[in-house]
Amino acid sequence: MAAAKKAPAIPGFTALSEQIFVHRPDLSDGKSVPADDPDVVMVYGWGDCLPKHVAKYADGFRELYPHSKQIVVLSPISRAMFSDLKDRSQWMTPIIDEIFPAGPHAPDAPKKILAHTMSNTGAIFYTSMINAYQDRYHEPFPHQLLSMDSTPGSTDFHWANLQRWSRAMALGTAGWFPWPFVVTQTIWAMALSINGLYESLIGREHAGAWGRKAANNEKYETKSARKLYLYSKEDDLIGYEDIEIHAAEAAKLGWQMDLEIFEGSGHVGHMRAHAVQYWKAIQDSWKRAIAEPGPEASS
Repeated sequence: MAAAKKAPAIPGFTALSEQIFVHRPDLSDGKSVPADDPDVVMVYGWGDCLPKHVAKYADGFRELYPHSKQIVVLSPISRAMFSDLKDRSQWMTPIIDEIFPAGPHAPDAPKKILAHTMSNTGAIFYTSMINAYQDRYHEPFPHQLLSMDSTPGSTDFHWANLQRWSRAMALGTAGWFPWPFVVTQTIWAMALSINGLYESLIGREHAGAWGRKAANNEKYETKSARKLYLYSKEDDLIGYEDIEIHAAEAAKLGWQMDLEIFEGSGHVGHMRAHAVQYWKAIQDSWKRAIAEPGPEASS
């Protein structure tokens, strides 16, 4: 039997799997925990992001909410694209085991959860997790805020999207190969095309397409959770129009939401370029989420 792949290290975190890491804060110092802070913050990194990069977001959340348990998820693009929903959901079950060891209605179960997803790949693994939760407990995932950075984009299979997807995959793997970037992107475009044809032949829905719909499906996403869209018009991998279409669909279905647009920053580059605006948008949306729960949409 092959040995399990060793998880990379993230300082201050314990590996639950090769993808999933947890930081359990020390609450034994006797200091009071702010009543409005999240019990759990979940951070789903963008496709093929390095642990040290997604850790910067965990650091930012820890500055805002130092007493919150943190879950960090790495998001390999190949694992997201070339797998089925059953496998993706199974990979996410350690999160459910960690957050709800005695079930979601146990006295010590977390009451306030903030989920933060980045790019379509991070969103794919988040929606795989809420599918695993639904399969186990037969109810939508309980949380107060879903924050979406540079996602969700269009999942229609056409030339413009193929260029975007293959470029995203090439960005994550270009360092593996000695040839020019355009060659790597072409190889990924061919692989994605073959995979798309295969999925069509076997009747399997594209991971991104399923995830985009699940994020606006009250079977998986509780209506009491607020949504926050963080995006820019300069994003060259995710079209801002696609994000705004998803937000409009969510509003029509009854979700409360906030839209925060950034000037000049690229794909998942908003925090680096506009740190103050970025963290304020999350903090403000969280305050609204816990102060104004309910099904009525706003923007």
